Amino acid sequence: MSDEIKNIEKPITGGEFIIRDVSCDEIFTPEEWTEEHLMMKQTTMDFINSRVTPNLDAIDAQEEGLMSQLLEEAGELGLLCSSIPESLGGMGMDFKTSMIITEGTGGGHSFAVSYSAHTGIATLPILYYGNDKQKNKYIPGLASGKIKGAYCLTEPSSGSDANSAKSRAVLTDDGMHYNLNGQKMWITNAGFADIFIVFAKIDDDENLSAFILEKEYEGITM
Repeated sequence: MSDEIKNIEKPITGGEFIIRDVSCDEIFTPEEWTEEHLMMKQTTMDFINSRVTPNLDAIDAQEEGLMSQLLEEAGELGLLCSSIPESLGGMGMDFKTSMIITEGTGGGHSFAVSYSAHTGIATLPILYYGNDKQKNKYIPGLASGKIKGAYCLTEPSSGSDANSAKSRAVLTDDGMHYNLNGQKMWITNAGFADIFIVFAKIDDDENLSAFILEKEYEGITM
């Protein structure tokens, strides 16, 4: 097999190879991992085996400060920022690297849930849709683990039917801020998060909008 790594213009999506004709050249396999891929896989497995697995009982008992500490340690190893651009404090690696890390953390039981909430739904909304000021303020901290994130969508009366949410955002009279009112529940990382991606409807909008809230903001209760 050639040592050259193939650059696929349209990568296979999920199990798409089952329902359409696919050339072997379109499939990325472990045999094609680069030294960088292998290094990140080993780093991930070493972290899970040495720091997460020995602490599973303490994690499930919700030992105060432990999950936050583990996320910071993962950040020091670059496990929170593989796909974040270098300009924002990340490593700028490819999507395959992110998947290799995610696969490795999958064996981390409850840690895997906290990890995926932080690196995925708490970080990517800002990375993909935030303005430059928001990205520069929050992404470097999320990438390093110094800032922990949570994603707040589910409410007592709505979950998968997200647009049934009752949380509302009303623009202040001076047009400078929004006042948010509502209740969220079952929010992963909420107990120690520094920022929250909170969904609410502006006035009578049919669809939700996302807001970035810091834990120090007035009016937030747990």
